[in-house]
Amino acid sequence: MPQQPANQINNRWDDRLAASMSEAEQLHYRSNLLGADKRVTNYGGGNTSAKIIQADPLTGENIRVLWVKGSGGDIGSMGLDGFATLYQDKLETLKQFYKGEAHEDEMVGALLHCTFNLNSRAASIDTPLHAYLPYTHVDHLHPDAVIAIAASKNSRELTQVIYGGDIGWLPWRRPGFQLGLELEKIAREQPNLKGVLLEAHGLFTWGETAKECYQTSLDIINKAQSWLDEQLKDKAAFSGPRVTSLSADKRKAIAAKLMPIIRGKTSDHQRQVGHFNDAPEVLEFVNSNDLEALAELGTSCPDHFLRTKIKPLIVGYDPETDNLDAVIAGLDEQLADYNRDYAAYYERCKRPDSPAMRDSNPVVYLLPGVGMITFAKDKATARIASEFYLNAINVMRGASGVSEYMGLPDQEAFDIEYWLLEEAKLQRMPKPKALAGRIALVTGGAGGIGQATAARMANEGACVMLLDIDAEGLETAQQALADTFSADIVSTCLMDVTDEHQVEAAIAQACVAFGGVDILVSNAGIASSAPIDETSLELWNRNQAILSTGYFLVTRETFKVLKQQKTGGNIVFVASKNGLVASANASAYCTAKAAEIHLARSVALEGAPLGIRANVVNPDAVLRGSKIWTGKWKEERASAYDLDTDELEDHYRQRSLLKLSVLPEDIAEAIYFFVSDASAKSTGNILNVDAGHAPSFTR
Repeated sequence: MPQQPANQINNRWDDRLAASMSEAEQLHYRSNLLGADKRVTNYGGGNTSAKIIQADPLTGENIRVLWVKGSGGDIGSMGLDGFATLYQDKLETLKQFYKGEAHEDEMVGALLHCTFNLNSRAASIDTPLHAYLPYTHVDHLHPDAVIAIAASKNSRELTQVIYGGDIGWLPWRRPGFQLGLELEKIAREQPNLKGVLLEAHGLFTWGETAKECYQTSLDIINKAQSWLDEQLKDKAAFSGPRVTSLSADKRKAIAAKLMPIIRGKTSDHQRQVGHFNDAPEVLEFVNSNDLEALAELGTSCPDHFLRTKIKPLIVGYDPETDNLDAVIAGLDEQLADYNRDYAAYYERCKRPDSPAMRDSNPVVYLLPGVGMITFAKDKATARIASEFYLNAINVMRGASGVSEYMGLPDQEAFDIEYWLLEEAKLQRMPKPKALAGRIALVTGGAGGIGQATAARMANEGACVMLLDIDAEGLETAQQALADTFSADIVSTCLMDVTDEHQVEAAIAQACVAFGGVDILVSNAGIASSAPIDETSLELWNRNQAILSTGYFLVTRETFKVLKQQKTGGNIVFVASKNGLVASANASAYCTAKAAEIHLARSVALEGAPLGIRANVVNPDAVLRGSKIWTGKWKEERASAYDLDTDELEDHYRQRSLLKLSVLPEDIAEAIYFFVSDASAKSTGNILNVDAGHAPSFTR
C-alpha cells in the first residue's frame, strides 16, 4: 500500500480483509484503524457508528439499528462488544420529548428505552450526534491537525479557506441532544457536505459505506495537516526556543529526583503514579518563548482537559543554572498557588448543584529543558494524560502558528469537568484495589518467589518494578505480567544487588518509570553448601555480598526515596528459616540470612517514626520455580540427606509438621500480608512460611 507524505495518516484499509466482514465487523475494523493513531483521536476519545439493517428479535421485521461506541470505550482497542445498539426509530421518537437545553441530562436516561436486543453496553452522551445525521456511517474524531483549526480564533474562516464548501462549521456546544439536532440540520440543509468541524472540539465525517467514511476521515485530516505544514514551514514553533534541552541522562536524573517529592506532596487525596515524557514535541514546547502564555490558556478539546485539568503547572526549573535545589525548596509555594487558583476557578464557575471540588493538585507538570511529568491514580491514567497533553501541544503549535490559539472559556470547561453525568460516571467506578497507587520493587524478580510476589501485588492494583541479574528471565517475567495484567503496570531493570551504582541507577529508574516507591521486597538470593573447613573466603564473601550487603544497598536507596516522599512505606525481607536455626554445612548462607533479619529489625527502628515498616518472611524448602534450587544447591542438599534430587521435595514435605509443600505463591501471600493494611500495626516482625518447623519457632 503506498505511503503518504510525511505527517500524513496512511490509509490502511484492506479490501480483501474487509470483504469477508459483516457491516458491523467493518464498523469495528474501521474504528480500530482510526483509533490506532493518536494523531487521529486520543485514547477513549471520539466515537464511530453505523446504522445497520437487522431483524428485530421480537417481530422478525428488518429495522435500522444504530451501532455506536459505548460509554467509556476506546475505538482503537474495543471489540464488537464495545458498541451500544439502539433502535433507530425509537431514537427518532425521542425528538418529540426533548424540552430544550436545560433538560439535556434527562435525554441521556431516555436512551435506555431505545436499547436494541438487551445490549448491556451503555450508550454515551454522544449518541444523538450520530443518530440524527442522515448517513449510514459516521466518524467523530479529535485529530490534532483539525483541532488546531477548531481552536483558532478565526476557525470558521480557516475552515472555509482549507475545505471550501466541503466541510461545514458549528460553534462550540457541549455534546448532547441539542448538538445532535444542529448536526442534523446543517447536514440536511447542505447535502454536499462531507463533514462538519466543531469549534474547539473536533470533526464529524460520514459516508454510505464503512470504507467511504474511513477514507473521508483520512482525507479531511490530511488536508488540514498539509495546509498547516505549508503555513508553518518557515515559522519557528511557539516563537522559537528560550532555553536548550539538557542531555537525555540529565533529564531523567532530574525527573528521578523530582518525581518522588512531587508525588509525596500531592498524594494526600489519593496515592498517585507518575509518568515522564521528554518527546521532541514536548521539549519544543517546554523550551519555548510562548510556554507560559499558551499553557495559561489551558486546553481546548473537552477530552483533553478532562484528563489533564484545565491547565498545567510550569515548574520553575532553569536548565542553564540547574536550580533544582531551589525548585524543590519552592515546590510547596508553587503547589499552594496552583491549588488556590484551581479553588478560585471552582468557586467562580460552580453551579448550585455542582459536585464538591475534587483534588485540586495539578496533573501535568512542565519543566523547561527537561520535559513533562504527569501524575494520576494509576500508571495508565498518568500515561494517557501525558498523551492527551501532547495532543494539546500539537494543537497549540498549529493554532498559534496560523492564528491565535483559543482555550475553552472557564465556565464551559467547568461545566464539562463538573458535569453531573460525568460525576455519576465517576461514582459508578469500582472501589480501588488494596494496593492501588502503590509502587513495588521486587529484587530477584525473575525467580519463582519474585514472580509470584509481583503477580500477587499486581492483582491488588500495584505497579511493579522487577530487578534481577537474569536478563532473559526478566523479559519472560515482564511479558507474563503484561499479558495477565497490563504492560503499564510492570517495568524491569537489570541489576546486580552487590553493585552500588547499579542499585542507585535502578531505584532512580523506578522513580522515572512510576514516580517513586512504596514497597520494597528484597528477595534476591543464592544458596551454598560446604563444611566450615571447606568454605572458601570467596564463597563466604559471595553470600555476604548478595544476602547481606545487597539487602543493605537496596534498602538504603529505597529508604531515601520513602523519606523524601513522606508517605510511609513497607520493606519486606525474604530471609530463611536458616536465619533462625543453623544448618550444618551452610555457615556462610545461615550467617548472611541471620544478618538480613537483624538488618530488618534495625530498619524497623529507624523507619517507625516515618511510617516505614520493615518485616521478614522466612521461607523453607521452596523448590518449585526457585532458581537457588536448581543445580548444585539442590544436589548438595539431596546428598546431605542421601536422597536423589527428585525425592527432595517429598523429604521436606514429610519433615514439616503439617506435611505440606511450600510454594512460591505461599511466600507471596505472606509478603502481601506485610505490605497490606492488614498488618498496619506490625513492624520488626517475622513470619515463617515453612509448613511447620519446630526448631524455627520464634521465641
